[in-house]
Amino acid sequence: MSAEPLIKLTGVVVAVTGLSHFVRPELFESATKSAFPDNTVTHTYIDGGIETVIGLALVAPKTRKLALAGLLAYGAYLGVNVARNR
Repeated sequence: MSAEPLIKLTGVVVAVTGLSHFVRPELFESATKSAFPDNTVTHTYIDGGIETVIGLALVAPKTRKLALAGLLAYGAYLGVNVARNR
């Protein structure tokens, strides 16, 4: 069984979550504030853009490796900022 459908579905979910940052930014405020206590709204939109791009890149097989690298880097970036702002 191929993992292709699951990877594409994951990409769509990540992209929709990213777009949701623009539609309902208040839903992400508390999570974003823990990593970015200053300029939280700006970072909510930045995070939404990053997640949208990563999600779309996961859907396309040609950009999937780059998307996975981006996802790892994004996770590290968020983790470092949460730890730094404790």
